[in-house]
Formats: sequence, structure tokens, C-alpha cells
Amino acid sequence: MTHTDIPTRCLALQLKLMDALDTAWAILERSHDPAEIRKVRDKAKAIGDLAAMARKVALIVPTARKPPVDVLAAGLAAVQGGAGLGVMAAPLAAPLAAPLAAQAEHARRALDKLKGGRRGRL
Repeated sequence: MTHTDIPTRCLALQLKLMDALDTAWAILERSHDPAEIRKVRDKAKAIGDLAAMARKVALIVPTARKPPVDVLAAGLAAVQGGAGLGVMAAPLAAPLAAPLAAQAEHARRALDKLKGGRRGRL
């Protein structure tokens, strides 16, 4: 099973579960037998448990990720060094420098908090 099959299968399963729940509801509406009502309620509870599990499985499927900025920067450096396209690659390097600097600043602050530096000392 591939990652693209999982959402399709979860949707199909949820449709089947909704049909089964509609059938159980129809039995509840027309029946007055306590044993049959108890049986249908147990069935509806099992349907709900299966539906919850299907939702959890659907949420597990990873989404498409963007490549990390450092990988993009390394690729850009390889292009600059290997092809001698420094003039063409310079406009591409500027947008990558700002996120790298922001990420470094965020990491530095988080490390300071962990070390208990500045205001965080006890």
C-alpha cells in the first residue's frame, strides 16, 4: 500500500461505516425489542471505534515536505562553485540567507533558555 492509497482507503472505509451506522439507526427506529436494541447499540459503538481508528490512520500519512534550507544552500553552493554562475546565483543566495540567520538566532535563544542564561537563571 502506498501513501496515496491510504487516504482513498480511509475515505472508502468511512463511507462504509456511515452506511452501517445508517442501517443501525434504521433498526433502532423501528424496533422495540430490548435485546435487538442492545445488539444494535453495541454495533454502533464498534462502528464508532473503527471510525476513530480510521481518522487516526488518515492523520498519520506524512504530507509532502519542503527540502531543508541547509540542503538548498548546499545545492546552491555546488552550483556556484561548479558552473561559475556567481552572477546568476547571487539573487538566489539572498533569499536563503535570511531564513538561515533567523533559524540560527532562534536556535541560539533556545540554547540560552536551556542553559539558564540571562533572565532564566534560578
